[in-house]
Amino acid sequence: MEKIVNIVIAGPRGNMGREAVKLAENTEHFKLVAVVDSKNDGKQLADVEGFSSVNVPIYTDMDRCFQEHDVDVLIDLTAPQFGRKHMEIAFEHGIRPVVGTTGFSDEDIVELRKQAEDKGIGAIIAPNFAIGAILMMKFSQVAAKYLSDVEIIEKHHDRKLDAPSGTSLKTAQLISQVREAKKQGHEQESEELAGARGGDFEGMRIHSVRLPGLVAHQEVIFGGEGQTLTIRHDSINRGSFMPGVKLAVETVLKIDTLVYGLEQIID
Repeated sequence: MEKIVNIVIAGPRGNMGREAVKLAENTEHFKLVAVVDSKNDGKQLADVEGFSSVNVPIYTDMDRCFQEHDVDVLIDLTAPQFGRKHMEIAFEHGIRPVVGTTGFSDEDIVELRKQAEDKGIGAIIAPNFAIGAILMMKFSQVAAKYLSDVEIIEKHHDRKLDAPSGTSLKTAQLISQVREAKKQGHEQESEELAGARGGDFEGMRIHSVRLPGLVAHQEVIFGGEGQTLTIRHDSINRGSFMPGVKLAVETVLKIDTLVYGLEQIID
């Protein structure tokens, strides 16, 4: 029998958080012991609409939550401005964070990795938990070795705070490892409307679409002489992210450093 993993979820009322609560409740070797939320301190999660059967306490103070419970893993699905702070609190308590928020700088990653290694515990930051999205990124990196002209179109719901998405930036970073930076398009190209050509990452253009009805979608379009190649992934609902969250929780218990991106733990 697998060891029980005691889990705290930060951000349980969000769309991703609700799915993560279901994951923890429905996975035999996961045990949800508490949640951290911006409101409802002292209540039971069962008191909140949509969680009638989930009898775990709600905390607004993460430190106090960790002091009062034996916790193995923090799943943080809050917002970019809270991700680093929550990771540092987890490190202080010897708890391994799995973080689905974006907005981390290269400097953040370096500093947080050092904190994890100093504590000898694992941490995972994943811009995208969908296994299919990770494969899209990996396939794009392979394609970029042969087709170096590339543009990325990412589409998300209109409640998303950051643009471009963490997934599109991670995709561009992976492609940049096999592609020389270069300017694409006509050398005398000009934008008649500022931003029309999207963001520029080493010459690759990233375009962000925000509309109601969307969840998470990305196309990586490659162009070559007489041909194009499109690699596309669509998350139809947020349940698509949960196999990746489960994999991250199981993996973070076995490592003693910070891993950025699920592609690092998928062969």
